[in-house]
Amino acid sequence: MSRSDPFHRADEPTRRAFLGQAAAGLLGVSGLAIFGPGVTARTTSGGTARNVIYLYMAGGMSHLDTLDVKPGAETQGATEAIPTQAEGVLIGHRLPNLARHLDKATVIRSMQTTQGAHEQGRYYLHTGYLLRGTIQHPSLGAWLARFQGGDNPSLPPHVEIGGTRYTAQAGFLASRFAPLPIGDPTRGLQSARPPESVDASTVARRQELLAAMNQEFLERRPSRRVRAAAEMYDQAVELMRSEDLAAFDLGLEDERIREAYGSEAFGQGCLLARRLVEHGVRFVEVVLGGWDTHVENFEALDERCPILDQALSTLLADLDARGLLEETLVVLATEFGRTPRINQNNGRDHYPQAFSCLLAGGGIAGGRAYGATDPTGSEILDSPVSIPDFNATIAWALGLPLEEQVFSESGRPFTVAGKGRPVLDLFA
Repeated sequence: MSRSDPFHRADEPTRRAFLGQAAAGLLGVSGLAIFGPGVTARTTSGGTARNVIYLYMAGGMSHLDTLDVKPGAETQGATEAIPTQAEGVLIGHRLPNLARHLDKATVIRSMQTTQGAHEQGRYYLHTGYLLRGTIQHPSLGAWLARFQGGDNPSLPPHVEIGGTRYTAQAGFLASRFAPLPIGDPTRGLQSARPPESVDASTVARRQELLAAMNQEFLERRPSRRVRAAAEMYDQAVELMRSEDLAAFDLGLEDERIREAYGSEAFGQGCLLARRLVEHGVRFVEVVLGGWDTHVENFEALDERCPILDQALSTLLADLDARGLLEETLVVLATEFGRTPRINQNNGRDHYPQAFSCLLAGGGIAGGRAYGATDPTGSEILDSPVSIPDFNATIAWALGLPLEEQVFSESGRPFTVAGKGRPVLDLFA
């Protein structure tokens, strides 16, 4: 879904262009989620999670080389196993810092999916529903915004850092539940303040003019999409006025903390995620690509894994030290695994049959592995977890109503995780 979709379907090109340019000029992004107070309170008992920091490894992270190593197996290749703070749990040698913090997390080694292509896999992971041409489903952050809203009325409840197509989205829900997209976390929200040459009275006159244009157009073309575009602008202005814009400014962090997360965009994105949840943003997704290792798998992991290792381990330690880990569910997820068989290009191909994810905080029991694959990492032997089950587990940790139906524009009923059921054994 294009983030500027409300403009693409408007009836008058001039107005569409005006609104699109206004949004970009205000915040330096291609579109803006609409945010505001929640519509319902927490409705079910679950874990202790209030927030989610969702780390998405785009491309299909190899389970055999990260969270499900098989010492001595021919399928293991050039990855060694190292011990961790979770008794009896081994992980790949490229994640030494995470190993020291695995007492805070549970590794799920029995993930499986029905989708083996990237677009479909990304979509299924984020929504729990199959990609269809007739409907777009909400991702978890949008469901959270829909049911519980944010903790800070002047900030969006849902933010995505470095996202791609078919990651976080509002789907058929109102556009105010879509994520606020951030490209470069070190630049935060660009152009979030009016130019010094534009005084407050000029801004007010422009807003009055736009409001009149919006009202006139809406009377002639009543539409949910048109209304959403107008609301988007209003919420952008509200965000510009917020004192909590400082949450997006990494320059306010101690330099030692910034260095601890790593200089890469992903590490700085994890730091930004921590700052945002501190300021009442409920769901932040941070994306790290580069895991599609069909060629030279081990060389690629030599570059990717240290970025993940430094950022994730620092995030877990930082949240724990600030007393935020118990209320913040940290999710490490990917759309599928990679083949145990090493191909002729010294790479691994797509493998939906078995892969690994990780959960920490938010009431999750730490220091263990859940589920198991066979000695080659090829087949699940114990406690399979489907994508809908994984999403239901996150939703249950947040106290979202798993059975409550929300209807799409076409009148079809949907729930947060479809037919998924939470894996309650993961909780302390």
